[in-house]
Amino acid sequence: MLVAGVDEAGRGPLAGPVVAAAVILNPLRPIRGLRDSKQLTPMRREVLARRIHERALGVAVAEADHDEVDLFNILQATLLAMKWALLKLCVRPTDIIIDGNCSPQLHDCFGDCIVKTIVDGDESEPCISAASIIAKTYRDALMRRMDQRYPGYGLGTHFGYGTPEHLRALVRLGPSPIHRRSFDPLRSWLSGALPFGSLPERVE
Repeated sequence: MLVAGVDEAGRGPLAGPVVAAAVILNPLRPIRGLRDSKQLTPMRREVLARRIHERALGVAVAEADHDEVDLFNILQATLLAMKWALLKLCVRPTDIIIDGNCSPQLHDCFGDCIVKTIVDGDESEPCISAASIIAKTYRDALMRRMDQRYPGYGLGTHFGYGTPEHLRALVRLGPSPIHRRSFDPLRSWLSGALPFGSLPERVE
């Protein structure tokens, strides 16, 4: 039985892609310390990511960029990235388990696989934990590169999430090419629903 765990990183940020990873662990080469990536320090995530790449039977990453997020909505973009990650695996799984309660449509390409979703699966299923770690480390590295391309927003620090510093930079600089136009406050600013640059008092 070859079980692929699938998870994502980057559903909530105001900028950048949503990234999905699929991992098939090798039962003969276990990896200690796998857990939800959010429960790990950045240094520990990096160590575990290297071990996953070294020991897993299959590791694949795919992303849906900011334009796809705006076009399809964040849920559908996430599901697309998950499907693409599974298709990129070098080993075909027999079972697929996905973190959360939604699965991409896989009957056309994985119709012979058992597919199930598990809420908080990144806390209970090692292969999903591994996918969580791979997706998070991949996206963080990507956003650090984006920080060099689009300086001033702090993308390499908050990775695109809507921190007060990020929102203030967004007001000061305007949106970069990788900002999600369908996410507030940018959506409300661009539609005229709110005056451009208006922020909650706690941010101002």
